[in-house]
Amino acid sequence: MAAGAPRIFVSHLAGVPVFDPAGDKVGRLRDLVVMLRVRRRPPRLLGLVVELSTRRRIFLPMTRVTGVESGQVITTGVLNVRRFEQRPTERLVFGELLDRRVQLVETGEEVTVLDLAVQQLPTRRDWEIDRVFVRKGRTGTFRRTRGETLTVEWSQVTGFSLEEHGQGAESLLATFEQLRPADLANMLHHLSAKRRAEVAAALDDDRLADVLEELPEDDQIEILGKLKEERAADVLEAMDPDDAADLLAELPEADKERLLSLMEPADAAEMRRLMSYEEHTAGGLMTTEPIVLRPDATVADALARVRNPDLSPALAAQVYVCRPPDETPTGKYLGTVHFQRLLRDPPYTLVSSLVDDDLQPLDPDATLPVIAGFFATYDMVAAPVVDEGGSLLGAVTVDDVLDHMLPEDWRETEFHLAEGEPAAEETPGRRTGIHGA
Repeated sequence: MAAGAPRIFVSHLAGVPVFDPAGDKVGRLRDLVVMLRVRRRPPRLLGLVVELSTRRRIFLPMTRVTGVESGQVITTGVLNVRRFEQRPTERLVFGELLDRRVQLVETGEEVTVLDLAVQQLPTRRDWEIDRVFVRKGRTGTFRRTRGETLTVEWSQVTGFSLEEHGQGAESLLATFEQLRPADLANMLHHLSAKRRAEVAAALDDDRLADVLEELPEDDQIEILGKLKEERAADVLEAMDPDDAADLLAELPEADKERLLSLMEPADAAEMRRLMSYEEHTAGGLMTTEPIVLRPDATVADALARVRNPDLSPALAAQVYVCRPPDETPTGKYLGTVHFQRLLRDPPYTLVSSLVDDDLQPLDPDATLPVIAGFFATYDMVAAPVVDEGGSLLGAVTVDDVLDHMLPEDWRETEFHLAEGEPAAEETPGRRTGIHGA
């Protein structure tokens, strides 16, 4: 960026793509790393946390940034792909500085940090945070009290160097509100335990449920344990039944029973039923909420159910035709109708005339290798689970199979870089030259 370039507010940088000089996308910007300095001197911007396509987070020194403009970051193309590790003297802008309560030096009034502005110094390659956008008035966890907003110089506020207690999360969440649950989960995983709990507390139940499903088991247990019990039960009810049952199964018996007692009786019964199966069996992997239709339902009825935006693509790929009752466990399972077949027939056609009844359903005790073989053999993304009496119990989806076949820490471990990803630098360490720049 040329000298004298305008300052940039960090909220405009969240999630922007990062490109190499050839125009190839390297990853996305997930945070900024700064070093606080004494005597209220503006913090120095050390670099960026960039998430590669493999979900590995690396450190990109500002000395390797050639442009920050038009919703993108341009690099020199030389990257060190070692995993980013925050140092004790560093602060993450999105994760730790937004939503802080600080004081105006002149009046001592407490204000909330909504945004920060960075600017490149005119005579050097260094970058600094030189402005703070704040709001006067108290800010609650779930609602913000409206107050005057103003932009002040960094030297006009104090309080960033202190440990923050009860820090809000509204600005951070607004910055990442467009993230998919898996990406928000990845962001949460890299926050401190304290900040992770604050952000989780600010999410609504449905959003938190979606995010919990994408987090490593240790993070799930940690977050759930910091919620009030009534809210923890609500969040479990909002999760997919199979994921909620897996999480409950990892809790101490007393905690598990206490949460089950706070859930709706029907939901608690469903959890207990899922937990009665062995973990790596079809019964243990299945969701109990597939699309179930009666024989007299039409193609139009089926397509209306498939259009539900809350369904995963795997569950929306087919519907299951059963006799009443049409909630699991159902009456007699009659067969499956695939989404492509629904698109080929008139809307008034009865689904009972379209069922694929040649494909054998899975037994609830089927093991993981058997399930994986079923998916590979028949090119399926979901499969019905039927008991000895012929009732549909649920459906296993391919994402749940992969989740259990990958290493236990796969959410915390990146896969190998795809061909064409930038190579690591030959120099040791992750930040050659950054502190001496």
